[in-house]
Amino acid sequence: MEYKQLGRSGVKVSPLCLGTMNFGPYTEESVSFEIMNKALESGINFFDTANVYGWHLGSGVTEEILGRWFAEEGSRRDKVVLATKVYGKMGDGPNDQKLSAYHIRKACEASLKRMQTDHIDLYQMHHIDRNTPWEEVWQAMEQLVREGKVLYIGSSNFAAWNLVQAQYEAKQRHFMGLVSEQSIYSLRNRHIELEVLPACKAMGIGMIPWSPLGGGILCGVLEKGNEGRRTREPLQQSVEKLLPQITKYEEFCKELGYAPADVALAWVLHNPVVTSPIVGPRTIEQLEGNVKALEIKLSDEAMKKLDEIWPGPGNQAPEAYAW
Repeated sequence: MEYKQLGRSGVKVSPLCLGTMNFGPYTEESVSFEIMNKALESGINFFDTANVYGWHLGSGVTEEILGRWFAEEGSRRDKVVLATKVYGKMGDGPNDQKLSAYHIRKACEASLKRMQTDHIDLYQMHHIDRNTPWEEVWQAMEQLVREGKVLYIGSSNFAAWNLVQAQYEAKQRHFMGLVSEQSIYSLRNRHIELEVLPACKAMGIGMIPWSPLGGGILCGVLEKGNEGRRTREPLQQSVEKLLPQITKYEEFCKELGYAPADVALAWVLHNPVVTSPIVGPRTIEQLEGNVKALEIKLSDEAMKKLDEIWPGPGNQAPEAYAW
């Protein structure tokens, strides 16, 4: 497996990131353990989670699963670049969410305890907090770095101007600032090509796409519409709305001889700004399929055809809409 630098940092991560959002709600703990074991065996060293995953207020179910997996074999923690997130609501109190220094400190301590580790490798702001000044955010993050509880800071769901503002304020404080941004990005959703991807490229911020399979739309949904999460109403509504595109896409994947999910991942990986798309397998078989996508090299002709089926903005801003 060919590892990549995480943005302008010195740490190297696998070209696929193991997303753990399904652990607990959709994948039982024993199977989650098997998936994490298989990920390490496959060379995946980058694991992503969040304190809100598990979706039981304040309990951090998914982080606890990771913690028990780390505790089962002491050497595992040193083999993983561990990423989690702060922002989401973790209690009923007025300060149990977002990015105040009060909440950042409290949330970090709780995540460390749940994951049974003494440090977080990549601590990501799960969303922009428009009501907390950057002086406060960076002061809190700097303190965690000084204490060795956090190594790197990342963001998620930031607009390009949020990234620029964050980096400007960090530079004023002689702090490294952001090394990564986690954004939604797939053939189905290409908005970040306008400004976020160019901003990441210019500032040396690694891109970690989430939902690279389009929320299930790009997974061969027409052939597997009666399985698992694909039966959920929101997805079925999207399938109905996008049926002509999905049909063309799945037919083209058959021509290429690859599974739709593998083509979708290969397309995201084709972008040189992308560091490591997040995959969220519910089974060992899904993980094995994800890893196979690393072997696919799409031709210029295939990329052009995929652009025709799933058109993006056509260029970065402002060329996408102005001369």
